Amino acid sequence: MKSIKMTLRFVAVVAAVCIVSLAASAQNQPPSVVAITHAKIFTLSGAPLEDGTLVIRDGKIAAVGANIEVPAGAQVIDAKGLQIYPGLFDPITQMGLSEISAVNATVDSTETGAYNPDVVAATAVSPSSEHIPVTRASGITEVLAVPASGGFDARGSSGVIGGQASAIHLAGWTINDMTIKKSVAMVISWPGMETRSFDFATFSIKNKPFSEAKLDYEKQVSELSDYLDRARHYAQAMGHGGPADYQRDLKLEALAPVMRGQLPVLVFADRARDIRNAVEFCDKQKLKMILAGGEQAYRVKDLLRSKGIPVVLRPTLTLPSEEDDAYDRLLSQPAELAAAGVKIAFGSFDNSFARRLGQQAANAVAYGLPYDEALKAVTVYPAEIFGVADQVGTLETGKIANIIVTNGDPLELNTEVKYLFIKGQSTSLDNRHLRLYEKYLNRPKAAGAN
Repeated sequence: MKSIKMTLRFVAVVAAVCIVSLAASAQNQPPSVVAITHAKIFTLSGAPLEDGTLVIRDGKIAAVGANIEVPAGAQVIDAKGLQIYPGLFDPITQMGLSEISAVNATVDSTETGAYNPDVVAATAVSPSSEHIPVTRASGITEVLAVPASGGFDARGSSGVIGGQASAIHLAGWTINDMTIKKSVAMVISWPGMETRSFDFATFSIKNKPFSEAKLDYEKQVSELSDYLDRARHYAQAMGHGGPADYQRDLKLEALAPVMRGQLPVLVFADRARDIRNAVEFCDKQKLKMILAGGEQAYRVKDLLRSKGIPVVLRPTLTLPSEEDDAYDRLLSQPAELAAAGVKIAFGSFDNSFARRLGQQAANAVAYGLPYDEALKAVTVYPAEIFGVADQVGTLETGKIANIIVTNGDPLELNTEVKYLFIKGQSTSLDNRHLRLYEKYLNRPKAAGAN
């Protein structure tokens, strides 16, 4: 009897401790309802609201408007004098895939071999990458992690089919916390017709006859065509009978959504000739194409418009690839494409300069791109191009609360992000750059120094 009483007493004590712990835990949890009041709100789905309120509930936008009642018990942020925008969206990065480009062990942006359609970027993303907090401190709340995407941080050959790009939030303990959509596009690096190459053994330029370069190019295109034909036949076999009726091939299986028109291809091409060839190829293969890079897209703008092919442009502050191009060719191209009716977005194509995404768009404004188009090219349009506009890109009821509160235009270099929300959670703006800045700003002065 005594042992039973002691057991019951022990159970009661444990239960009491659990209740107290749960209560304390509940108090420490971030509020599920946040109201940001008296801000100028740029929803990008309608006219700006001069004195608006935005309510976040359970990670999503619960209400946004001029006369919104603040829910009882909500955490209230008075944003008078501040502005609210959707978080910026960088549609081509190597975020979480590459840390230090010179250190091979920290780079996982490409796979060996020419054909890797089964590679999914999200599976390799490191949530603890130092690039992530640096990037989001500039107001970028979501990105595409794109395998084999080139850029300053790239290492190794990109192959032909690099893998599947993933849309991710820039906050989360695990990749499952971060994932918006695991697969948004299949990456294809379009073969170029190269007559010149750099020989690292001799550090000299090697020239190749055009006829030889053309044969190499045609061979690569033919191999790609054959590979996609195999994938198409495999996709047809998947729809008939059981797995015992065919030998399973994970690479071809990964291409099935592409062949069925369910997943677009993100084609990297820069020269006008290559872009035309890629468009013709995708037409023949019945592939949904998104152009990446497009340094000479202006030369084929009518073709891109007629085919409804959007373009993710490289950073505007990049030197033109052709020596005869005007110095401002990449700065003026966005305005030319937009005027022609081609949907554009801006991408950083790496991690090192992703934090300057807004500035890249602003530079295009100075060369003729309408401001509204520039802002949408780093918010709405990337979301639309990659099929996640139902979740992010604008400030509308029901969408994920990826929000920035700023003291000015997010495309301006000197604008500060005051509050950052990712999935409705207030997210720290602390980052390695800020810590180093504060460390050396406050270093002790040497004796005798003025």
